[in-house]
Amino acid sequence: MTPSMRRGSIIRTCAYTSDAREDFYEYGGGANRTVYALSTPPGKSAIAVVRITGSLCTHIYQTLCPSKPLPKPRTATLRTLLHPITSEVLDPSALLLYFPGPNSFTGEDILELHLHGGPAVLKSILSALPKCSPRPSNNSGHQTILPAEPGEFTRRAFYNSRLSLPQIEALSDLLSAETESQRKLSVQTTTSGADTLSLTYNTWHKSLLSARGELEALIDFSEDQQFEESPAVLLANVKDEIKTLRKQMDGYLSNAVKGELLRNGINMALIGPPNVGKSSLLNRIVRREAAIVSAKAGTTRDVVDVSVDMAGWMVVLGDTAGFRNGVFAGGDIDEIEVEGMRRARKRVEGADVVVLVVSVEDVDDKVGIEVGHPSLEEAVEVTEAALRNGKEVVVAVNKIDKLKNPEGLERVFKLVRQGLPGLKDGKVVGISCTGEGYEPTIQQLMGALTSTFSDMTSVEDGLEGAPKTMWGEAIGASSRQRVLVEECYRYLGEFLSGLEDGSGVAGEIDEDIDIVLKAEILRRAAGCMSRIMGKGEGASTVDEVLGVVFEK
Repeated sequence: MTPSMRRGSIIRTCAYTSDAREDFYEYGGGANRTVYALSTPPGKSAIAVVRITGSLCTHIYQTLCPSKPLPKPRTATLRTLLHPITSEVLDPSALLLYFPGPNSFTGEDILELHLHGGPAVLKSILSALPKCSPRPSNNSGHQTILPAEPGEFTRRAFYNSRLSLPQIEALSDLLSAETESQRKLSVQTTTSGADTLSLTYNTWHKSLLSARGELEALIDFSEDQQFEESPAVLLANVKDEIKTLRKQMDGYLSNAVKGELLRNGINMALIGPPNVGKSSLLNRIVRREAAIVSAKAGTTRDVVDVSVDMAGWMVVLGDTAGFRNGVFAGGDIDEIEVEGMRRARKRVEGADVVVLVVSVEDVDDKVGIEVGHPSLEEAVEVTEAALRNGKEVVVAVNKIDKLKNPEGLERVFKLVRQGLPGLKDGKVVGISCTGEGYEPTIQQLMGALTSTFSDMTSVEDGLEGAPKTMWGEAIGASSRQRVLVEECYRYLGEFLSGLEDGSGVAGEIDEDIDIVLKAEILRRAAGCMSRIMGKGEGASTVDEVLGVVFEK
């Protein structure tokens, strides 16, 4: 590869995917194609909104409302809409809004039709819009009016620099938010977070290009130019810059993972021995009969997953088959129950929070269940593995209504804490799913769980001296953005690997380092940042990414 080729690749990495934009507009996606779409849910409603964008917006208006002046920009205007061919009344009183480009959502002219939401009205308007197309002229190409493709309005906003890719993903989150925590996260990200994230990605991208530029200079000019600093010093400076960048990404990635918990839902698994009340607890939490409840052990054979809004957090709650030892059960375990326990273990592996449910019954004022008892052996083993893997664990001691001696509950708590020494304080709660007057115990458990959720999703500060907003907004990063930052992070680790000469002196650079290879690693790292923003060298690959994002 020649020096000029290497320098040219830097320019290409910086370049916007203008080829993709030009292709989109050249092949029917721009000036010659005006598109429309229903922006409200289909079906019968009081009001329905049809949005139109493109160069023919004013022509469409003049066709539907002949002899009526164009509405003032951003001013709702009442109009009667007529069929473009028959002049039949389509809607006697529609509200119209006109947004001239480039100061519009798409950067092009936009016309909004706020119609009566009857299915027949909608059908007549949507079928009439293509008939508003002007006749071809000799001076310009044939202009068409067609239904918009999935995500086409947002795609035009992106190509016309009205929205960045992080802003578009934040908009998608806002539209799909179901819980209060998701709403707050999406609002924060949509208003200022996406701008901060975009600035962060651009800053990292520029830092990587600058670092790579120094290596390119060493490659191209070290033989015929005299640098003020030696190559070893220059490489050491690049190394320090990459180390700082990697530390910044540490804080980002920590908060980005927490944001995914809010956006995608916290995965929680209910585990325990058979017949301890897991299914009853699931039903109490979701407030409906989501799982079959029976006094027979092993009723739940498969994982039952239910999504629930738990105090503002989206939680995917999984009821699992009970764990029990075959010897303790007297050999009364069939192959279906064995498979159920295998699936339960797998469910725990993918969970963020594990709730161990145990039951306790008072027998002659003595606690009949304790951690380490054969009936709990399997469940405790799975719980200990979850603690070792860094998962959040809460223990729910069920059937406390059967305790005749209130002091017995404290003994159970003590035994649980002894059996699970890694359990955090305040994570053992006594409950009753069936006893009268024990509803507050369920609320107490919910409080322990929501406190756990809050701890899991709290924003951490990043690198000392860096703007805190950078780390706070990282919680709004999408899964796609996080994965690409992780990929960049790995490349930076690969770059740092093997730089020091092994002499034991910190910062001493190995003189045999392949600088060309290190420059290529930085090119790949910078490419990750480019792809986050919808930029990059591979237009086809970027287009595939954009298609997925826009269609959301």
